[in-house]
Amino acid sequence: MKMLSEKATCNSHGQDSSYFLGWQEYEKNPYDEIQNPKGIIQMGLAENQLSFDLLESWLAQNPDAAGFKCNGESIFRELALFQDYHGLPAFKNAMTKFMSEIRGNKVTFDSNKLVLTAGATSANETLMFCLADQGDAFLLPTPYYPGFDRDLKWRTGAEIVPIQCYSSNNFRITESALEEAYEEAKKRNLRVKGVLVTNPSNPLGTTLSRNELEILLNFIDVKQIHLISDEIYSGTVFNSPNFVSVMEVLIEKNYMKTEVWERVHIVYSLSKDLGLPGFRVGAIYSNDEMVVSAATKMSSFGLVSSQTQYLLSAMLSDKKFTKKYVSENQKRLKKRHAMLVKGLRNAGISCLESNAGLFCWVDMRHLLSSNTFEAEIDLWKKIVYDVGLNISPGSSCHCTEPGWFRVCFANMSEDTLNLAMRRMKTFVESTVTDTNNQSQQNHQQSNANSKKKSFSKWVFRLSFNDRQRER
Repeated sequence: MKMLSEKATCNSHGQDSSYFLGWQEYEKNPYDEIQNPKGIIQMGLAENQLSFDLLESWLAQNPDAAGFKCNGESIFRELALFQDYHGLPAFKNAMTKFMSEIRGNKVTFDSNKLVLTAGATSANETLMFCLADQGDAFLLPTPYYPGFDRDLKWRTGAEIVPIQCYSSNNFRITESALEEAYEEAKKRNLRVKGVLVTNPSNPLGTTLSRNELEILLNFIDVKQIHLISDEIYSGTVFNSPNFVSVMEVLIEKNYMKTEVWERVHIVYSLSKDLGLPGFRVGAIYSNDEMVVSAATKMSSFGLVSSQTQYLLSAMLSDKKFTKKYVSENQKRLKKRHAMLVKGLRNAGISCLESNAGLFCWVDMRHLLSSNTFEAEIDLWKKIVYDVGLNISPGSSCHCTEPGWFRVCFANMSEDTLNLAMRRMKTFVESTVTDTNNQSQQNHQQSNANSKKKSFSKWVFRLSFNDRQRER
């Protein structure tokens, strides 16, 4: 008799992905400037650690919020006993206003349509439970965040069908790619329930264009399916073009009175924009009352603590602080992004042009021994074990082309990033030298073989002529 369930013993969690395996290797040998200077530097973790000083400064200036006090009086007991899964009204109001602020106040959000979840992971999974049955499919453009194989599929039983995107157009979403993915799902006898996109993209670090958003909305309108827009990196846009939320395009194109209005859902989180992944604050925003109702009930399995809600409602309600934080954080991200791009360029490596996120999509195709995913994994292993950098191979993101890697830049100090770039440059130079030496040896061997063949032919002709004379 089996002691555990199929869910517990199946391998659909995705833990065997190179994305997670790289983390495991880092944890065995983590870099530390003093204790382990030759250890592995973590460049596979999309964390924003650049603006903690701003958060800590606010906490120091607002001791009541951090001490769970209101007007000098403790409200610890009240918070400790609060367990309404609808969430604290003050926090939901502050959250929706912050979401509007990040989008330039071009759209407004209704707190009654917001569902709080324990991070974006919980939000995406909850939406899968609301919108899809086991065996139904969602279409996702490649490359996509490796964790989606876990978040969307593992417990829900939903399937992912990739929308194949290519470097020839900078991995942009096209009508033909959407149609091909939809037809592929039909061939597999899968019922397509929707499309899920990340905007800004993880791992590309690019924002979706208005044209792409319009293509997506038209597609889900024609197919009568859902669209989930994961916008957890919306506050990290540090360069033009500016971020455009799907909600903005919905309004511009007058979808408010149509069924499409209720079939578009937004996922948001404070993990990236505020750099608070440990606080586990996520949200679903939907215009569909039934989705909001069902998701709210399901949120019982992953609530945000009332203490966290109280603290952050005070922080997000401080408009002077949020304005300063968003602006300064974007400046710091822009500077750090430029450091990574320059460091890689000095090593002879280019990146996809990007304007958002905590990472770059890096092109190392010229360093592959062959144009295969096996060669990509071989290169990745050298970078992890020999160079001491944990980066994420494109194959873990289901990229269609071998040789692309996601490299994070916001979870370390400037000194650590500079060290990582020196390591990479040394590796590339040694790789190029080895390749040149091998090419030279191959050329020399080829010349030697050619001379040997010529000598053999000469000996053969001489021997043949001698035999002819002997006759």
